[in-house]
Amino acid sequence: MSEKFTAEAVLEKNLINQLTSGISQWIYRDDITTEEQLWDNFRKKLENNNKAILNDVPLTEKEFQQIQNQLNFPNFYEASKWLVGENGIAKVEVQREDATLGTIRLSVLRRADIAGGTSSYEVISQKIAPKKNAGEMNRRFDVTLLINGLPMIHIELKNRAHPYMDAFRQIKKYLKEGKFTGIYSAVQMFVITNGTDTRYIASATDTKLNEQFLSKWVDDKNRPVNDYLDFAQHVLSIPAAHKMVTQYTVLDSDKKALILLRPYQIHAIEAVKEASKRRESGYVWHTTGSGKTLTSYKVARNLLQIPSLQKTIFIVDRVDLDQQTSSSFTSYAENDVIEIDETDNVKDLVKKLLSDDRNVIVTTIQKLNFVMKRYPEHLDSPRYHKLAQLNLAFVVDECHRAVSPHKKQEIEQYFVNSLWYGFTGTPIFGENAKKVKGNLPATTEQQYGKRLHEYTVKEAIHDKAVLGFQVEYKSTLTEEMIDEMVVAYSNSGRIDPDTMELPDKEARLPKLVYEDERHMLKVIDSIVNKSYKKLGLDRGTGQSFEGILTTSSIAQAQKYYELFKEVKAGTKDVKISKKTKKALPDFPKVAITYSISENEDASIQNQEKMLQAIKDYNEEFHTDYGLDTLRAYNRDVNNRLARKQDKFLARSEQLDLVIVVDRLLTGFDAPCLSTLFIDRPPMQPQNLIQSFSRTNRLFVKDKRYGQVVTFQMPRTFEEKVKEALVLYSNGGENVVLAPEWPEAAATFLNTIKDLREISDSPNELDMDNIPLLRKFAKAFQKLDSAFASVKVYTEYDDEMLGADFPITFAEFEEYHGRYVNALELIPQSETELEPDFDIDIEYELMSIRTDEINYEYIIMLIQSFVPDEQDEYELVPEQDEKAVSEVNKYLEDLSRSNPPLASIISVLWEEVQDDPEAYRGQIISTLLEEKIQKSVITMSQSFANKWGLDPQAVNFYVESYNPRKSGQIGEAEVKATSDYFRYKEQTEQPVSRLKYKKTYLTELNEMVRKDILPLVRK
Repeated sequence: MSEKFTAEAVLEKNLINQLTSGISQWIYRDDITTEEQLWDNFRKKLENNNKAILNDVPLTEKEFQQIQNQLNFPNFYEASKWLVGENGIAKVEVQREDATLGTIRLSVLRRADIAGGTSSYEVISQKIAPKKNAGEMNRRFDVTLLINGLPMIHIELKNRAHPYMDAFRQIKKYLKEGKFTGIYSAVQMFVITNGTDTRYIASATDTKLNEQFLSKWVDDKNRPVNDYLDFAQHVLSIPAAHKMVTQYTVLDSDKKALILLRPYQIHAIEAVKEASKRRESGYVWHTTGSGKTLTSYKVARNLLQIPSLQKTIFIVDRVDLDQQTSSSFTSYAENDVIEIDETDNVKDLVKKLLSDDRNVIVTTIQKLNFVMKRYPEHLDSPRYHKLAQLNLAFVVDECHRAVSPHKKQEIEQYFVNSLWYGFTGTPIFGENAKKVKGNLPATTEQQYGKRLHEYTVKEAIHDKAVLGFQVEYKSTLTEEMIDEMVVAYSNSGRIDPDTMELPDKEARLPKLVYEDERHMLKVIDSIVNKSYKKLGLDRGTGQSFEGILTTSSIAQAQKYYELFKEVKAGTKDVKISKKTKKALPDFPKVAITYSISENEDASIQNQEKMLQAIKDYNEEFHTDYGLDTLRAYNRDVNNRLARKQDKFLARSEQLDLVIVVDRLLTGFDAPCLSTLFIDRPPMQPQNLIQSFSRTNRLFVKDKRYGQVVTFQMPRTFEEKVKEALVLYSNGGENVVLAPEWPEAAATFLNTIKDLREISDSPNELDMDNIPLLRKFAKAFQKLDSAFASVKVYTEYDDEMLGADFPITFAEFEEYHGRYVNALELIPQSETELEPDFDIDIEYELMSIRTDEINYEYIIMLIQSFVPDEQDEYELVPEQDEKAVSEVNKYLEDLSRSNPPLASIISVLWEEVQDDPEAYRGQIISTLLEEKIQKSVITMSQSFANKWGLDPQAVNFYVESYNPRKSGQIGEAEVKATSDYFRYKEQTEQPVSRLKYKKTYLTELNEMVRKDILPLVRK
């Protein structure tokens, strides 16, 4: 007797029992399954919580309609903005029908009422999401958690026969269908699970719901919590769930997105809060790239909940204030009580410090210094005494760069009641301690106090919070050349290079070796012609990645900039390959940024060269910067490289490479930046990790590693990198680093061998042998993954296929065709346990890209032409000709690979261009899905009418169609409702009754595969 997987309904019941049993404030409401019942329940709670304001006059139907309209949000971000509320209270406004009662404001949810006060907590299941169009199917939501009657957390479950990602895909499908509207538009958090693995993510539209940002939960010791019932206990119980959707959320106004904090961020916030209650300082070590600035922002904000603290002072480095940290804070703080002090007016800073407002003040050490000078200790004034006695918490991002040990000591002596919380991705330990004067602290712990929370790069990679690193150590010099140079540049001339280790030789090479144009052109050749996969040039226009090239001096950076221009103009020996030009004809688009005060002796020349670079930039991007607006230029370069704003989605607005000395190597966040090219000697351990970490942000599946390529002193660099990783990864350097080329190549060779053992050639594969097909599918997935890995190495060349690697690309394509067919032939069992069947059915091929167009990218581009509903003053976005041209080009390409979908998108695109105002605030992906569904329904009904079939039965067949199955769900229903005589009466040349069923089933399958699947499998 075969064993069965636990049914999804049982998992759902167990989850509800977990939430509502024991000491719990969740109440299960099995009487609520419709939208109408949800609104009725919400209304009762609203009236009950606002009895005093309603003054015994209940809401009328029209008055409640006003409230429903306010709570029908255009997107989840707008719902989040409303939830922030006024002083933490989300309210609705009602104009009473009885004019004598005036306008009232009713409280819906109070952030502070956690596990008490006016807050109520309910669980519902199997809520019906009704169909919007005739012929569609109703949907049922699994489990939803309500706070004060509003859906706040939605949970989709699958049983263990399915991957948890099926639940994620189901949510995306519901989003496309516009099911999360009405009262469900308030949802803040999605949870997906198959019982064994559980993840959560902030709510977003379907095109912005990125699986890369699914979070697993870990406890305060960084131990994973995967089981759905354990997850419910840790995250979905009260007060945890209430805090998650109120205190542990951040709104990013730049990206118009809701951010839910990851568990390690939450644990750090709580650790700092507990330390502050004990009047203890300390520091948080969160690896660079894991959202440290966001964590420190939230710490600064939440410290205001401690009654004894009067102010929180967030200190940033002066450079950071000019750049991304300030921009991030401005974006996070737009809907919060944060004031960013960017003025030079110290008097205003003093005023803010002395005010009774409980705010977070963001400022620099330099301005605090001016405050202390204006009101010195010996000055006997009430202002000095009030300042000096303030109970303050200082939060310091990049705590070693922003505040020196000496300066911190001075501030502590001035503000005698201060607590200090430092945040760093690279603490200073005894092993890399700086030399300091006297008794000043030399390590992070000595400067700030004990470590309050730790999250290393090893843990972050394991949790998929950041990517691992792939480091390549390159040299433009052969070892023979190095030997010759060591002798040539030796002072004595008697040195014997054969007696020396390679790192010793590298250390003896003078800087001028790397300033030689021949070396620099080899570096440029590597960047433009050997980084095709690293920079994602195969991903299509507008979707490639970016790089940073860092040099050892401004002069070298300037020289590189000029050489790139000459290479692009075709006046140097290095030529951009046809392959690169075909992928991106305008590649590379290069900018340069440095401080023109870094080298006073060359300041005039630096200004002249920077001015020319800015002129080139203005010409490329139609901007108008100059030396007088250098700060604005730098900010624009940052934003363009970060690509977080919609206007940088189009290729016409994108950069490929920025040349820097030290700028952007710390504190800069650009998820689409994939590669750091280093043409300089190794830095200190903390600086190495900082600079490497610009590359390892999560972005898309194709970005598998943070990639680093060094061009100087390869053996020395390798030693220094290993030392840094031992120091900063808890001894987990093997987890942090991708395999080196020989290992990656060997893995690829082994996967080819394994596949050949199953089927020596694609044509020999026995397609009737199901057990063999399972083995083949699994082996091909491993081959594909290994192939994708080797292609990102500089050493890889397409000509290696068929030579170094015993498989040609033509063979690979043939195997791929067999793989696709095999997946259709392998039975999908949803009920029987098959231990050997460990093929990932949802595996997405990584090594080759077909002519498929990125549907979501097109939709995001079109969305950027739609004005925002909430800002009635926002003008219709200008129709950038280059961006319009890019959408048109994509649709032209799509029309070749998927004509049905291209046709529908083209109609919508023309409508948006003709009248953008008519689409204000609307979600393009939802509108497109509605058009697709109407098209599918029209085709289904037309087919049903032609063949004398029941339209509902045909719709169900189409909706349930699985191309990997031979027999389809719903086939019996179609046959049962078929009417041959009705078909015969309306058809001029009907098929015989004997051939009738076989013919219409054949044509139905053909219609689904040819006309419908291209629309729904985007």
